[in-house]
Amino acid sequence: SGQKVCYGAFKHSCYKLAYFQDLSRRVGFQEASQACEIDGGALLSLESEAEQQLIESMLQNLTKSGSGISDGDFWIGLWRSGDGLASSSACPDLYQWADGSMSPFRNWYTDEPSCGSEACVVMYHQPTANPGLGGPYLYQWNDDRCNMKH
Repeated sequence: SGQKVCYGAFKHSCYKLAYFQDLSRRVGFQEASQACEIDGGALLSLESEAEQQLIESMLQNLTKSGSGISDGDFWIGLWRSGDGLASSSACPDLYQWADGSMSPFRNWYTDEPSCGSEACVVMYHQPTANPGLGGPYLYQWNDDRCNMKH
């Protein structure tokens, strides 16, 4: 399930947000990716600051809609392969878009990506969390373990 919204101004003309308040319905990165493919799409590749702002606006509208949305990060289509190099300084350069996009745009939270065993990327959405060194945990990106449920 989810809400599909279409715009003409971006390469990706339609977006579908899926948010599950019920924690048991949240899924890992691979399951989320497969659900998008079944729908004829892919996990989101963000290609510019303008597209990032569009997605932030969509999430804010979802929050304002009275749906009871609370803390819960969203998977995006950025991931890293090559765990052997995960601890090297080259780690941030190993992230790639699942749909093959070559966009260099990144919106990492302060001190991210942390690499190690965290190889799949979420967009933070934790409105009730106390701000950290990088400010509120809203809309910046964080690498997380791929089996986490979002």
